[in-house]
Amino acid sequence: MAKTQGQKDRRAALIRATQQAVIAHGADVKLTEIAKQAGLTSGAVLYHYPDVQSLILEANRAGTERFYDERMRTLTAIDDPAEKLVRTIQSGLPSDADDDAVRLFCELGGAARRHPVYGALLTSLFDRQVAMYQVVLETGAARGAFDLKQDSLTIGRNLVALEDAYGYRMMAGHPTIDHDVACELLLDYARLATGNPLITKAAPADEGTPTDD
Repeated sequence: MAKTQGQKDRRAALIRATQQAVIAHGADVKLTEIAKQAGLTSGAVLYHYPDVQSLILEANRAGTERFYDERMRTLTAIDDPAEKLVRTIQSGLPSDADDDAVRLFCELGGAARRHPVYGALLTSLFDRQVAMYQVVLETGAARGAFDLKQDSLTIGRNLVALEDAYGYRMMAGHPTIDHDVACELLLDYARLATGNPLITKAAPADEGTPTDD
């Protein structure tokens, strides 16, 4: 068991090193650059993963878990449709301009034409997040909490696209757009789209904005 946990820890550290290497060198990062970031030899890296792309895909999966799986788990514990929508919006943005998971997404998105698999993964994540929003929107409409001004697919796509757009602006260092400002901008659109005031509440102390720790 100790050995298994040790292997998990080493893989987790290698994934973090891969994120940092991609951020520093781009999606065409070399094995030697990842190994240097991890403080390992290239052979030691290949002991855990067969090639660089496998490592990058695993690093991308960690971000996918945060922006889809973790958000879905949070939603199952909330009953009120308006609170569900608010919390979904709050958790879909970068924590700040140094958010490594989102910086990795930006690098992979820029390389999607050269590496179609990255584009396919990011498209899949987009569509899953849209579907997540659709469930929240349609459930709220069925319960009388929302008066949807457009179909749920259109609203969901716009919300995810706004997450991506404002997230990119944060990554680019926009001086007046941070997490709170971007969140309020998304909520303004969601209020218009649902006819609900979407009153925000302070997140529990142990939750807040997700990180990639």
